[in-house]
Amino acid sequence: MGRSQETFNKKEKEKKKLRKKKEKEERKEERKANASDGNNLDDMIAYVDEFGNITETPPDPSKRKEIKQEDIQLGATKNEEIEEDVVRTGIVTFFNESKGYGFIRDKNSQESIFVHINGLMEPIKENNKVSFEVEKGPKGLNAVNVKKVV
Repeated sequence: MGRSQETFNKKEKEKKKLRKKKEKEERKEERKANASDGNNLDDMIAYVDEFGNITETPPDPSKRKEIKQEDIQLGATKNEEIEEDVVRTGIVTFFNESKGYGFIRDKNSQESIFVHINGLMEPIKENNKVSFEVEKGPKGLNAVNVKKVV
C-alpha cells in the first residue's frame, strides 16, 4: 500500500486557501446587504462655491455672474512674440568646440540662450563678450549671427 501524496503542509495550504475564499464571499455578501441601491441623484451632486470649495448646498442664484464666452480662455497663455531682429549682447558662459555648441547669457534678461557653431560669424570662446540675434527654434531660443564685441 502506497503513502498518500498529500503532505501535511499541502493540506494546510489548501485549508488556508478555502478559508480565504469563504471570507471573501462573506465580505461580498455583507457589501451587497449594506449597499443602498438607487442612491438619490441629489445625494451624489456636489457644488462649487465662489471660492472654489466643494459644498453640498447649491449656489445662491442672486450671486450669479454672467460670463461672456469670449472671456473664457482654454489652455496655457501664449508667450509674447520675441523681437527677432533686435541685436542683443551677452557673455559666452559655455562653449564646447569639439561638439560645436554652447550657451550665451543675455545681459538684459539674464536668460541662457543656446548657440550652435552654424550660427557663429567668427570663432568664440568662454567669457567672450558677443553680440547676437535671436531666433525661435524647435526647442527654444537660438542665437544666430554671433560676433565678438571688443
